[in-house]
Amino acid sequence: MHIKVDSKKKLELPEGSSAKDLAEKLHLTEPDQAVVVTINGALRDLSYPLTDQDEVKFFSFHDQEGREVFWHSSAHVLAQAILRLWPDAKPTIGPPIENGFYYDFANLTLSEQDFEKIEQEVEKILKENLNPERIEFASKNEALKAFAGNPYKCELIHGFEEYPISAYRQGEFFDLCRGPHIANLSKIKAFKILKTSGAYWKGDPKREMLTRIYAISFPDKKRLKEYLYFLEEAKKRDHRILGKQLNLFSLKEEAPGMPFIHPKGLIIWNALIDFLKECLQDGYVEIKTPMMMSKELWERSGHWSHYKENMYLSQIEEREFAIKPMNCPGCMLYYLSTIHSYRDLPLRVAEIGHVHRFEPSGALNGLFRVRSFHQDDAHLFMRDSDIKEEITGLLRLTDKIYMTLGLSYRLELSTRPEKEKTIGSDQAWEIATQGLKQALDEWGHSYKVNEGEGAFYGPKIDIHIRDALQRHWQCGTIQLDMSLPEKFHLTYIDNDGLQKKPIMLHRAIFGSVERMLGILIEHFSGKFPFWLSPYPIRILPVADRHVEYAYSVRKKLQKAGLISDIDATNESVSKKIRNAQLLKINYILTVGDKEVESSNISLRTRDGVVHGVIEVSSFLEKVLKEKENRELRTPFSSM
Repeated sequence: MHIKVDSKKKLELPEGSSAKDLAEKLHLTEPDQAVVVTINGALRDLSYPLTDQDEVKFFSFHDQEGREVFWHSSAHVLAQAILRLWPDAKPTIGPPIENGFYYDFANLTLSEQDFEKIEQEVEKILKENLNPERIEFASKNEALKAFAGNPYKCELIHGFEEYPISAYRQGEFFDLCRGPHIANLSKIKAFKILKTSGAYWKGDPKREMLTRIYAISFPDKKRLKEYLYFLEEAKKRDHRILGKQLNLFSLKEEAPGMPFIHPKGLIIWNALIDFLKECLQDGYVEIKTPMMMSKELWERSGHWSHYKENMYLSQIEEREFAIKPMNCPGCMLYYLSTIHSYRDLPLRVAEIGHVHRFEPSGALNGLFRVRSFHQDDAHLFMRDSDIKEEITGLLRLTDKIYMTLGLSYRLELSTRPEKEKTIGSDQAWEIATQGLKQALDEWGHSYKVNEGEGAFYGPKIDIHIRDALQRHWQCGTIQLDMSLPEKFHLTYIDNDGLQKKPIMLHRAIFGSVERMLGILIEHFSGKFPFWLSPYPIRILPVADRHVEYAYSVRKKLQKAGLISDIDATNESVSKKIRNAQLLKINYILTVGDKEVESSNISLRTRDGVVHGVIEVSSFLEKVLKEKENRELRTPFSSM
């Protein structure tokens, strides 16, 4: 029996061999080598039997596929431990998430005091050396009979349309599950419960409230230790805490999920917007569309039938209106306000639009998940022949903005879903997808292809940024849309005199300005580069007699366009320095007798380094250049 491994080489195996046998032959026996396998493209357990000419690819814990299977297997261990300790609990679902997994239970109440007891039970299970066993049901009725005591599992079974329906057994624990699972639970070497919370069944506030347990696991204890350290670092950088400490924004009960941006936060906000607009000067026009528009518009765009529950509605003069949840339909009306020729294309239309979307209160999360936010949208209208060049231009723009902010990123191309679930002709999809692929190939940045995961209206490129803690955030997106130009009957006159439909791209880089602000607060841990800083310079007079000179220095800074303040309190200099450091002020300028006499300043940088006496003009020269170049590091680091 010949097996093709990773499409590179063929190996001969005895008849009846499994993927596990192949893994052992290749010495891939640890989670860092093989957790799960695809056989002819389908994800399978390692115990799955192989047949002649099968194509096999192994995934380790380093791969997303491997981590998800490892964590889902760990979720079953958690559920098994819970049922041993609380036999009356009803397990519902336990999926892997970006970092770890959770499991939801009905008829269960617990607190943090129970975590240690649960972890001890998990340890016992892992030492039992259990091998998860897959069981397939011959019919839906057979599955319902097996889970007759759990109404949540039965509800899931009633909704299944794919067959076979499967479950997994490990010891006495038996759970409805599509799989696959790791071959042996002893491969889980480190396990930690992180928190518990409430969650509605199927996310529906009208359904039962369940107890959700979040946890994480690893193939070794070192990685768990590293992850717990990461959580502590993330806690220190929490934008909700830093936002309050630095007086950047607040959230009020009077407007849930709708941030108040304070003066210091607006300094960062305006710097980001100014930077974005500066980058868009070449070839873009900017518009502003109404925040509230009629029901007819949203029916035409399709949002009324598919998104109404997430929209804020109002009735005025017997007409129904909605506050916009996105900017796109307004831009379509702008396009229709004039007749377009091929000479107008490509037309790049930008809008920083204020949008509102109803999010359940339980989903709100600081600036990361809000109900009121600003999208840095742009809609690009073009001919087929423009696609590759326009995508390349967007990739250049995205790279410039993210690199300036110190954010690395990865790219993902999502292609056409199942044909019957999409709009547009085969030819249109082929032209669009090839345009995106060619631009990405030419750009030279590695990218992942997500086959069949594009939107129904067109392929897309998602841009996932990575922050200082190596967390990924999906912010930027480039989406090709065949739907809205069709629904709004957008046309242009081509050079052959015929009316044609333009290709349209959606583009966002920040995604949401509020969310980007939250990400940057945590990315920089509140220590913003000078050009973004809400607290760039503070002047500290040593005594009352030095206050007048401090104001003269501040006047010079203001004249140069720099923001600064003065701490003229009666506190000691060391206390003033400490207060400035708590606010993460970039430059602390101390002025005393010596500085007044020489008309200089004494410079201390945010990192605690004292650079000594420096001329005001020399300081200005360096920081003005730092601001103009939007540098991430201080030019005084080498002094």
